[in-house]
Amino acid sequence: MSWDAVCESVCPVARSLAIVGDRWTLLIMRELVLGVHRFDELQAQTGMSSHLLTTRLKRLEADGVIERRLYNERPPRHEYHQTQKGKELDPILMALRSWGQKWELGEDSQPAVKLVHKKSKKVIKHLWEAPNGGKNFTFDDVECVMSEDFAAEREERRTDFQSD
Repeated sequence: MSWDAVCESVCPVARSLAIVGDRWTLLIMRELVLGVHRFDELQAQTGMSSHLLTTRLKRLEADGVIERRLYNERPPRHEYHQTQKGKELDPILMALRSWGQKWELGEDSQPAVKLVHKKSKKVIKHLWEAPNGGKNFTFDDVECVMSEDFAAEREERRTDFQSD
């Protein structure tokens, strides 16, 4: 099956993978969830080349997953934010986070990011659905608290990027 055929398939999994099926796209979405919205910071935290990041951002915008917002007119500079369509990827990011924590890092290891529910202040580990049939959580409902190790890793990436 050609990639064009995947993009036109009636299978929702195939169509979804045509949009978010590469590692870079999900890393971009992770960064948006963590509050990184500007091009240079997205590039620093993902390690993507300028060309690749530009290509992915344009594709995500064309697919309605993210939107650009002008924050500086001269020169024109934009921030990137999730649309509602993009926010509905939150459970997928949470599932990948849980899977990676269990199978790649080990459940006993400290999570890179602790998710603390804003209202109840409870830490959300693997459950992404609200108890008692309530509204499912999104990343808007939680505060992302980075571990010291992950914060240091991110600072090192930022510093390395700025020195290049």
